[in-house]
Amino acid sequence: MEAIRISCAGYPTKRPFLEFVHRFGILSPEVLKGSTDEVAVCKKLLEKVGLEGYQIGKTKVFLRAGQMAELDARRTEVLGRSASIIQRKIRSYMAKKNFTLLRRSAIFIQSVCRGELTRCIYERTRREASCLKIQKYLRMYLARKAYKELRLSAVSIQTGMRGMTARNELRFRQQTQAAILIQSYCRGYLARSKYIELKKAALTTQCAWRGRVARLELRKMKMAARETGALQAAKNKLEKQVEELTWRLQLEKRMRADLEETKTRENTKLQTALEELQLQFKESKVTMLKEIEAAKVAAAEQQIPVVQEIPVIDHEMMDKVTAENEKLKAVVSSLETKIDETEKKYEETNKLSEERLKQAVEAESVIIKLKTNINRLEEKISDMESENKILRQQSLLTASKLLSENASPLPTKILENGYHASEVTTVNDILLQTPTKVYETPDSKPRRPPTDRHHEDVDTFLECVIKDVGFSQGKPVAAFTIYKCLLHWKSFECERTSVFDRLIQMIGSAIENQDSNNDHMAYWLSNTSTLLFLLEKSLKPAGTAGATPVRKAQPPTSLFGRMTMGFRSPSSTSLAAAAAAIEKVRQVEAKYPALLFKQQLNAYVEKIYGIIRDNLKKDLGAILALCIQAPRTSKGSVLRSGRSFGKDSQTNHWMAIIDCLNSLLSTLTENFVPPFLVQKIFTQTFSYVNVQLFNSLLLRRECCTFSNGEYVKSGLAELELWCCQAKEEYSGSAWDELKHIRQAVGFLVIHQKYRISYDEIINDLCPILSVQQLYRICTLYWDDNYNTRSVSTEVISNMRVLMTEDSNTAVSNSFLLDDNSSIPFSMDELSSSLRVKDFFDVKPATDLLQNPAFEFLHD
Repeated sequence: MEAIRISCAGYPTKRPFLEFVHRFGILSPEVLKGSTDEVAVCKKLLEKVGLEGYQIGKTKVFLRAGQMAELDARRTEVLGRSASIIQRKIRSYMAKKNFTLLRRSAIFIQSVCRGELTRCIYERTRREASCLKIQKYLRMYLARKAYKELRLSAVSIQTGMRGMTARNELRFRQQTQAAILIQSYCRGYLARSKYIELKKAALTTQCAWRGRVARLELRKMKMAARETGALQAAKNKLEKQVEELTWRLQLEKRMRADLEETKTRENTKLQTALEELQLQFKESKVTMLKEIEAAKVAAAEQQIPVVQEIPVIDHEMMDKVTAENEKLKAVVSSLETKIDETEKKYEETNKLSEERLKQAVEAESVIIKLKTNINRLEEKISDMESENKILRQQSLLTASKLLSENASPLPTKILENGYHASEVTTVNDILLQTPTKVYETPDSKPRRPPTDRHHEDVDTFLECVIKDVGFSQGKPVAAFTIYKCLLHWKSFECERTSVFDRLIQMIGSAIENQDSNNDHMAYWLSNTSTLLFLLEKSLKPAGTAGATPVRKAQPPTSLFGRMTMGFRSPSSTSLAAAAAAIEKVRQVEAKYPALLFKQQLNAYVEKIYGIIRDNLKKDLGAILALCIQAPRTSKGSVLRSGRSFGKDSQTNHWMAIIDCLNSLLSTLTENFVPPFLVQKIFTQTFSYVNVQLFNSLLLRRECCTFSNGEYVKSGLAELELWCCQAKEEYSGSAWDELKHIRQAVGFLVIHQKYRISYDEIINDLCPILSVQQLYRICTLYWDDNYNTRSVSTEVISNMRVLMTEDSNTAVSNSFLLDDNSSIPFSMDELSSSLRVKDFFDVKPATDLLQNPAFEFLHD
């Protein structure tokens, strides 16, 4: 308590530093600037005020008695001075406001008075002018009235005279026209009756003659059908004989190879035996020489009589060897005689097979000629039927016009396609009785294994191909495997086969419900386009001109021809034929199922191409709406923070477009889609970008500004950089598709547009844009950065004149662009973009190579 009393007696007032600075900082505000230490601020503040005897503690300021009151008094003085300044400012503002109000009211009253005076003067002058005009019009009215009365009287007299002469002339013309009409109807009736009689007679004679000609042609067709059936049977017999001969040749060749193998084996055995005998003889000779030398040495030492040398010969072994040699010589001679006999038989069979092949080729040509003749006869019959139908319809029309309304109409069941029903049924019966072999072609007989085995092979083939078997040498393995199998099975030459339908179903099921998966679609686009190219290069329609010489130039496709080509020794001609076969894809005469399969495959290529293109357009559609208008950034935030994020946000939408393009390009290149199709996809996509951006620019006024032009120009620069990086092989002419938006944006970012003339805009700046589009851009433009003007009024007036002229000449007034979503390529363009030699190193599917039924894939 004593300490408290002493402290109260010495420093009764104490305040924390923050509270002290907050309360008395107004006494010297310059102390608060640039300092953050509260203790130093309190010391400076008390020194500035001039107080003495205070104390500074750790957290508080201690003041003596009366010092707080002195500080409060000085604070109230400062606050009072500031309040008087504020009151002075407010009073001056109120006085200035009353003065301006009084001045505006005085000016308004003066303007009203002056206006009233001018209105009175104007009213007076207007009345004077109206009086003069009324007098003028009254005098003019009186003069016109007198003139009209005179003119009406003269006109009435003239009309009466002219009407009388015209009525007389009209009466004469009516009489002559009635007489001419009566004469024409009479002559027409007589001529029509004669024409109908002649026409009926001509129709009856024509029908009889055409029926006779048709019956004769039907007889000829039946005879030709019988001949073609006999030729087909003879051809089948020849083919069977050729197969038997080839089978015999194979057996003889195998026997010949076995004999040669046995001969070589026996020769090797005899050679080894001779070598062993020679070795033994040499060893025995060496030992004998050694013994003789040893005996000579011993005899010389002991002086023993020398024994003469007696040659020892094994006559039994020599006899055996000679006998075996004679046997081998006899076997070799017999084998040589057999080989000579087989070669002679082979030559004879080869000659027979060549003769029979010539006969088969001649039979094929005869069958083809007969088939063409049959087609021509069918066309002639159809033409005759159509002519008869037209003639009968014309006769019925003319007869119905002449017949009266009460006459009963002819029954429609009597005539069918210009013939009577009985005649049609007889013709159809005759056509149905013709043998079906007439429509068979010489190549329609497929040389296949049994049907069950073939179906199993097709099932395994489809199970392998429907998987993702990858690529080889940059080419799809599945397409190459399909092509090789179809060629080996001769499916292209068959009149009826289910392989093509199953392949189409397989492709359809593979791409079903996979529209959003671009990777899967790109894989099948690569396979279908490659297979279509191979079919386009190898298939030719049946019966085309020059089919026979092409078939002779190619290696033989018959069974005997292939076997003989395999048996013959390699020569220069065979090597040349092999080189020619490597250089070109083997052409095949395609029947209707193969041609239909090619059309369906072309439709699938176009469908998959459209799906990939539309997926890319769908991804870009949402981003393009954000790319036409620059993002707005508040100026205050930029000034406060000292940095701007505009640069990053301006390009992020365009970078999203670049990412979409890069992802699709990588997908297409990974699946080895032909660069021609990649070019077309990106060209149509850039055309779509051009249409969307240009139409948005023309329809939205907020987009047609200087800042938006700079923003779109920066994005277009990113697209140009992407086209350069993607190379011309894939981008193609995609950058040229953006010509409308490029020229429009280039016009938006030009400074001092009011100095540009109309000719410079059309010829130099925007030659692609139409007058309507230029007028729309010039009228919608406004500069949000520099507040500059658009083009001059003279240019705009010239544009209006040209637009009115275009509207008068019936030119379309639409200034918007349309997106072209059609397929921009044909089958010929796709086939010309690829090369045959790129497929020589392609390997088929590895799963099928292990299957013995697909050994032909190794070739």
